[in-house]
Amino acid sequence: MKRISICLLIIFASVALQAQPLTRNEISTLKMKEDSMQAPALKIIRGINASDRFSADSAFTKTFVRALSVTNSFYYPFDSLITISKLYAPDSSFRIFTWQLVINENIIRQHGAIQMNNPDGSLKLFPLIDKSDIMQEPADSIADNRGWMGAIYYKIILNTYNGKKYYTLLGYDENNIRSTRKIIDILQFENNKPVFGAKIFNFPNGNVYTRNKVRYIMEFSKDASPTLNYDEEMKVIVMEHLISKTNEPNKKWTMVPDGDYEGFKWRNGYWVHEDKLFNEITPEGKPPVPEPLQMPSKIPPKE
Repeated sequence: MKRISICLLIIFASVALQAQPLTRNEISTLKMKEDSMQAPALKIIRGINASDRFSADSAFTKTFVRALSVTNSFYYPFDSLITISKLYAPDSSFRIFTWQLVINENIIRQHGAIQMNNPDGSLKLFPLIDKSDIMQEPADSIADNRGWMGAIYYKIILNTYNGKKYYTLLGYDENNIRSTRKIIDILQFENNKPVFGAKIFNFPNGNVYTRNKVRYIMEFSKDASPTLNYDEEMKVIVMEHLISKTNEPNKKWTMVPDGDYEGFKWRNGYWVHEDKLFNEITPEGKPPVPEPLQMPSKIPPKE
């Protein structure tokens, strides 16, 4: 019995070492850099004025890139950076970092980066440049990482169709003083480079489907908290239906949830809109989405 227990311990230790390629020196180096980033990461959010927040963002970004340059940093969770969203792709091919910088009450920008999982542990990083403020039609714009529709992501869904991978990103954007947005975006990799947006949103229109949106944007009143999340059991993106509290649907800051639910179901390479899923009122005090800044620290197993 004792010999079996020892064998099991050796096996578990071996598996743990395979899943965690970081050396002690790498962990020590990354821990030191992480500690030095905690203060500026918090100050990006809590800085009293814009100049303080800008300085903190600059200091954080420089140290962060240096930390990610450490070999095998892909496996380091950066758990203490609680104001930074950190999400691994379900297939562990990349992870994405996002955070926000409040310039003033009407200008809020998101920053971020995609770190690829390089087999040799070296850094391959794509900075995300928020261009949402100059997009004429944000729901119709397909762009690379330098023309990003900024958002703080809290969920990645992986679907494959005809051998092509589609990563669906759920995120939020505080937008401005009057309205907030939640966003469903699509990330693909073409020629090993990220591309955001894809015409895979289908909306039934009589007997035909319209496919004129490359992402879905849900904009609503600052006082509202509508659900937009993925139901793992139903395999559906669930969201609350919105109506205008002043009967002016073109004024997005008047939109609030009415208790009905709609959503998107993945079918044959498309997210197909379903007008009515079920009726349910969000219980009082229940968060509409998982806490977006407290991310799982462990990387999922590679497929």
